Amino acid sequence: MLHDEQLNSKKIKLINFISFLIGFSQATVVYVFSTYFKDSSGTENVGIFYFVAYLFVLIFLLNLHKAVRKLGKSNVFYFSILAKIVVMVFLILLPPSWYSIPFLALYMVLVALIWTSLDVILESFSADKVSGRVRGLHLTIFNAGFLLGPLVSSQLMSNIGFSGIFLFSLVVDAFVLVFSLIGFRNVNHVFKQKLGVIEVIRKVFKRKDVMRIYWVSFALEFFYALMIIYTPIYLLDLGMSWQQIGLIFTLMLLPFVLIQYPAGILADKKMGEKELIIFAIVFMVLATLSVFFLNSMSVLVWGSVLFATRIGAALVEILRDSYFYKRIDGHDVDLINFFRTATPLGYIMAAIFSSVLLFFLPLKFVFILIALILFLSLYQAIKLDDNKCEKEIVKEGE
Repeated sequence: MLHDEQLNSKKIKLINFISFLIGFSQATVVYVFSTYFKDSSGTENVGIFYFVAYLFVLIFLLNLHKAVRKLGKSNVFYFSILAKIVVMVFLILLPPSWYSIPFLALYMVLVALIWTSLDVILESFSADKVSGRVRGLHLTIFNAGFLLGPLVSSQLMSNIGFSGIFLFSLVVDAFVLVFSLIGFRNVNHVFKQKLGVIEVIRKVFKRKDVMRIYWVSFALEFFYALMIIYTPIYLLDLGMSWQQIGLIFTLMLLPFVLIQYPAGILADKKMGEKELIIFAIVFMVLATLSVFFLNSMSVLVWGSVLFATRIGAALVEILRDSYFYKRIDGHDVDLINFFRTATPLGYIMAAIFSSVLLFFLPLKFVFILIALILFLSLYQAIKLDDNKCEKEIVKEGE
């Protein structure tokens, strides 16, 4: 399939720099979400909060292409960043309470809009033949920023509290807004196709490989959801401090910086994404199951086991993006928005399943649930039609 795409290295570098700042900002906040809600509501079963918040995320993402059609890609990005800064002001001023919970939910909606709109802008300047490399470098730089977040967050949490974390994130977001206003001022492509939500869903279901990689993406987001929500709570319940958790999470996130770019190059040049996705899912299942049986208080042991889970996750993340973006182009804004609904859908289903599970079983059984969903996604991975790499294309031309 031929796509109307043109590589723009300068714009990609700018997007990657902005992505680094976004990752840094987001990571300082994301791992304290569940603790913040727990302190605000008085309950450890935080699933209902994530269910409601990501239900709104799902609704917004399914309709985001309409906003892009009316406002343009960069304007949607600007407005989302500005709105997030305003929300951060309220979270700084309000203590953890029922009054602050709606702002936390709105923060999560805006993060999804920011990431998806930046994704759409990036695809406008990428090309299929280098999709794995472009996406691999993009995710590596984003996750390099994300890697710093837990260390900063744990220090701020110990010394200042939630308000310090929100203030730090606000300052970083202000820099994101400034750099994007300067860098994207001439980038405001408008999406012209007029499709309703039902029509977009029908369009996706007709493209079987897009739908299959969507379900792989859903399983990955389900994994992220429960790991992000319940791992901090589980470690705190074990008696670990925020400083220890910060070290564990920093070690845990290293695979996202170390292996995603090489994996993208490998998918582009030597082999398609399919085989690597299958391997990564199997690896994730085994590593996640091992968490259930872990009875250690060692930072190194926990860091190593969670590091192993993220090796598989990092591979699936880059390879699902590489696969998907080789199947579409920058004009397919509706498909990109739909593809990113895997995140809210993953969180919604994770919230439902985990809430029910925790009524009957201890918290550690969440890790069994994660492994099961990952295992079920293997069927969709095996059914994928593999993309041809450069090596295969050259061999066919001989």
